[in-house]
Amino acid sequence: MIISPPISVRWIASSAFSCDHLVQRLSAHFRKPQCLWNNRGILQYLSDRIAIADLLTRYAKAVDERDWDLWKSVFTADATIDYTSAGGIAGDVETVAAWLAKTMAMFEASQHLVSNIEVTMSDDEATVRAMFFNPMKFADDGGFFTTGGWYNHTMVRTCDGWKSRRLVEESSWFDGGPS
Repeated sequence: MIISPPISVRWIASSAFSCDHLVQRLSAHFRKPQCLWNNRGILQYLSDRIAIADLLTRYAKAVDERDWDLWKSVFTADATIDYTSAGGIAGDVETVAAWLAKTMAMFEASQHLVSNIEVTMSDDEATVRAMFFNPMKFADDGGFFTTGGWYNHTMVRTCDGWKSRRLVEESSWFDGGPS
């Protein structure tokens, strides 16, 4: 089951916000007794969500800057990546990184925008679904190509922080192409 964050910005900004209210909401949302949500648990939950969002940002930055070493750092050594819904390949980190380097060379510029991050956490594993919007400009003729969809990750907590063990891109739509 994928869930949205239990705390909205509007709720936090309201005058009713307190640590006790946060514990009550988290307990109800995750169906855990309130006694399990101490300040450390709340901070860990929030810290994990921020770290996962940062990992998604690092992924997008790596693709847009064509920094394949940075891109590889997003994944565990045994990760699998599947871009077949966009006409790409599926494979291990090294295979897909080489394919991406070749494929992304046809674009002069790209912006991988990631939003609407949904996270389900269970101890040291997280299921993450995040929306993407990718406008890209072809290098040769200046035409534009745009696509949108979802990144579906299985993430794990490692000694180096959160990493993706599995990524499946779920493309929803495409528009444009070479002029």
